[in-house]
Amino acid sequence: MNKTRFLLNACLLSLLSVLAGCASSRGHSLPYDSWFLGLFSPDYMEVWVETVEVVDIKNRGFLGVMGGTVSMGYPTAFSQGIPSRFKGNPKGWPKSPGGGKGKHVLGADLPRVIYVNWQSLVEPQAYEVYIEIPEEAQQLMLKPEKAYCNLDGKWITGYRNFLTIGLAPGGIAKVWLQAPCLAPIEVTRVVGKVDPRGPWLGESPVYDELSEESKAYIEKFGVPYGSW
Repeated sequence: MNKTRFLLNACLLSLLSVLAGCASSRGHSLPYDSWFLGLFSPDYMEVWVETVEVVDIKNRGFLGVMGGTVSMGYPTAFSQGIPSRFKGNPKGWPKSPGGGKGKHVLGADLPRVIYVNWQSLVEPQAYEVYIEIPEEAQQLMLKPEKAYCNLDGKWITGYRNFLTIGLAPGGIAKVWLQAPCLAPIEVTRVVGKVDPRGPWLGESPVYDELSEESKAYIEKFGVPYGSW
């Protein structure tokens, strides 16, 4: 995508609307080394992410944070062919979403705007969305909380420094804050817009391929629009 276009639009979403403020310098004042940004999609609702880009509260842009496939329950990584019974259920969002597939956003302060551009392969359609992270959510990322971890049987003090985004057909983006041993908290739900450039940021008219298993599920059960 046009990186200048992203930085300009992201900056305009804040009170600090000066493009020069979106510098690429590093540094933050968080109580942890970095926060994690993860992406997932409902079962069989396959997604290919073109790019994810971030502007933090210091108005610095972090471009090309990630791209590619996202986390998904079904089909599994070991799926071979079309199963006799579909075990996944794409309707609605899980009560406790996993962290998703992603990366630690190194050097960034708290997130202010997250831009996601992706292909929804079951439609197929290309979407883009600007997700503004509310101040309340930013403060939750700084709040230490005590929690009991069942895995190791210990009490810990943790931070919700995992920001997880679910991407669904129709351009839906749902956001949670979470952390190991801490309950997830819903942050926001945003409906993205169709990217008129199409897939691959307009560089090709051909969408990425949908797997045989997901295609068979869609042909049998359809896409559960309205459940996300």
